Amino acid sequence: MSNTGYFMYFAFGSNLLKERLQLKNPSAVFHCVGKLKGYVLKFGLWGDYVDSRWNGGVATIEESPDEDVWGVVWKMGEENLTSLDKQEEVDKGVYSPLEVKVETDAGSIFCRTYKMNQFRPRLPSPQYKKVVCLGAQQNGLPQDYIKMLQEVETNDYTGPSILDEIKDVKK
Repeated sequence: MSNTGYFMYFAFGSNLLKERLQLKNPSAVFHCVGKLKGYVLKFGLWGDYVDSRWNGGVATIEESPDEDVWGVVWKMGEENLTSLDKQEEVDKGVYSPLEVKVETDAGSIFCRTYKMNQFRPRLPSPQYKKVVCLGAQQNGLPQDYIKMLQEVETNDYTGPSILDEIKDVKK
């Protein structure tokens, strides 16, 4: 955190999509695309937690020395720190905030991000995967990374989801 009234947030899951992030964090403004070195993207649930707002696994990161996670660096007003923590269920112990160094075209930026506690692998729902892929495309993540996201297997869930709440998402 800084004394400037804002913080930098590295998103790699559903918060890649501006419309998703701004549902509860209206101050979020795109800053740049970045790469988190030494981590891998995984999908799963927290511990034995079987109830997911997304009806399947959600994104997290795990240390992996030879891999990278691409994402978006968002500049956010400090007034949204509490809402972002609440969205990531920090108070329930689902995710823990981390400070990470993100590589960008303009150099390294220290950002807040989140890592799931008690991770258990689970396939994401098609709706969750769609939001992640739309966000990756919307913000110009590398094409090979988008292709990897598009190839993620899903659990074939067909019911309602948070995707229904997101306005102005291109089909």
